Amino acid sequence: MMFEHKSVLLYETIDSLNVKPDGIYVDGTLGGGGHALEVCRRLGEHGRLIGIDQDSDAIAAATERLKEYKDKVTVVRSNYENIHGVLAELGIEKVDGIYLDLGVSSYQLDVPERGFTYREEDAPLDMRMDQRNPQTAADIINQYSEFDLYRIIRDYGEDKFAKNIAKHIVRARETKPIETAGELSEIIKGAIPAKIRAVGGHPSKRTFQAIRIELNHELDVLKNSLDTMIGLLNPGGRLSIITFHSLEDRIVKTRFKDNEDPCICPPGFPVCVCGRKSMGKVVTRKPILPSEEEISENKRSKSSKLRVFERI
Repeated sequence: MMFEHKSVLLYETIDSLNVKPDGIYVDGTLGGGGHALEVCRRLGEHGRLIGIDQDSDAIAAATERLKEYKDKVTVVRSNYENIHGVLAELGIEKVDGIYLDLGVSSYQLDVPERGFTYREEDAPLDMRMDQRNPQTAADIINQYSEFDLYRIIRDYGEDKFAKNIAKHIVRARETKPIETAGELSEIIKGAIPAKIRAVGGHPSKRTFQAIRIELNHELDVLKNSLDTMIGLLNPGGRLSIITFHSLEDRIVKTRFKDNEDPCICPPGFPVCVCGRKSMGKVVTRKPILPSEEEISENKRSKSSKLRVFERI
C-alpha cells in the first residue's frame, strides 16, 4: 500500500511559519511530506528543509514526494526529540521555523499490519512508530502489571473504566497471550457496561490510544522537546504544532505559556529578581481549528488544533 496521508491544517500551518525564501525549516514529523512539499514550494535557491521521521515507510514516501526539491531537502530517520543532535551533525545552529504534525498518520491507521487500528480484527498488536523498537503493543498488553495497565489507560486514554479494563486484560491473558486487535477489543468490550457502549463511540478507542502513547513515549518526547525547539529558533522564527487530543494540546499550551512568561517571582514583587527571561510570544491565544469544509473532506482533522510560538 502506498503511504498516503491527508495533511491536516495544511495551509494554516504553512502560513503560520511565515516562510522566508532563504530560510531553514525543520519538519519534525515528516510523514508523507505533505506539509514539507508546501514549504519547499515557498523556498528560494538558498532555502533549506530538514525532514525528520522515525518511520521507515514515511522516509521512503517523503523522499519520493520531495525528489523535485532534493537539492534543498535533507531527510533524516530519527525522532524529533533528537532535533538538536540532527541539526548539529548538519552544521546548523539555528533555524527559522519548526513544525510538528503529531499523532498517527492515515497510512499507519489504514495498514492493518502496523497494528494501530482497532477496526481490523486480525491486525497484530504492534503500534510501533519506529519499527526498530524491539517492544510492541503486545508486550505491554501481556507483560505490564494490572496497576500499570490501569495507570496508562487512565492517564493516556482518560477512560473512566480503566480499572475494569485492566482487570479484564490480566484475567484474559492468564489463559493465553493476547495477540490481535480483535482479541483485545472483545476484552475491552466486556469491561464496559452495555449502555455506555451503545452511546460512547468505539469502546476500544481510548485504550488503543493509551497503549500507543505509552509504547512510543509520545507525551514524554513532546514535553522534553519543546524548550529545545524554541531555543533553536532564530529571532522571529516560529514553532507550529498540530495536536489531536487534549493531552498533547495541554502540554503545548502550557510550555508555550511558560516560555512567554517564565518568571517565578511571587506576585507581590515589584520587579522580577528570578532572572528568567521570556523566549518569545504565543501567537495563537486560541488554537487554530480546521474549517467545516476540511472536516467534511477529512474526518480525521476534526480534533486537530494548531498552536504557534514566535521567538524574540
